[in-house]
Amino acid sequence: MKVSLVQTNPQPDRARNLDETRALMEEAYRAEGPDLIVLPEYFEAYGLSVAEKLAMAEPVGGAAYRMASDFAREHRVFVHAGTIMEKVENEARIWNTSFVFDRSGREVAAYRKIHMFDIVAPDGSVYRESDSVKPGGEIVTYDIDGLKVGCAICYDIRFAELFLRLAKAGCDLIVLPAAFTLQTGKDHWEVLAKARAIETQAYFIACGQTGAVTVDGERRACYGHSLVCDPWGHTIARVSDGVGLVSTRIDRGQIARVRGLIPMAQHRRLACG
Repeated sequence: MKVSLVQTNPQPDRARNLDETRALMEEAYRAEGPDLIVLPEYFEAYGLSVAEKLAMAEPVGGAAYRMASDFAREHRVFVHAGTIMEKVENEARIWNTSFVFDRSGREVAAYRKIHMFDIVAPDGSVYRESDSVKPGGEIVTYDIDGLKVGCAICYDIRFAELFLRLAKAGCDLIVLPAAFTLQTGKDHWEVLAKARAIETQAYFIACGQTGAVTVDGERRACYGHSLVCDPWGHTIARVSDGVGLVSTRIDRGQIARVRGLIPMAQHRRLACG
């Protein structure tokens, strides 16, 4: 199975972002013929105030949803559509949701981000994701060509218990769209991705935004460096700085080899979920 990661630098203009993202998806399809295309967190728009997020969020079936679904159907590929701002009825917050579409364009999964990024960064920048995003609470998996895929989003990467739940569910791949900050990403992004791959003995696919955006007058930068780690923890594919693509193959045999060498599922003694 082949997977392509699309790394973008979304800005507040949704129509332009969707056009640019679709063009990169077309490029990946023509060059690589992937079975699965993965997009970053908030690929449809970024750099929005809380009020702008609430105004732009749409119920299931909005512009970003349709673009990803249509592309999947037209090209007969799976699309893991990063995250989309999903409207929550009677709420002053949105859901930050990964929708996944199969080769017919049918929605086969919807994962709503569980862990909220509420921190003060080393430079004093304050992030309060929970001001605008309502946490999800469900573990979500889906199947693609006989492989089980687990869902996570950005800040989720720091919470090992989520990934142990996905490992117990039998996931062979885990996909994590992100908008990881430059400050934290340069030190933690690849380390955490490798750890999640090693502890789950699964392929870990982390697709991030790159470049800068202005949020409420403050310039913020995302780390990018979208990557794929194999179940042994090796980084087997990576996008460098800037907008771009990377593709790699998922080796079913490697999953079996790693799990055979170190049979963690048989040795685990502590419950997790």
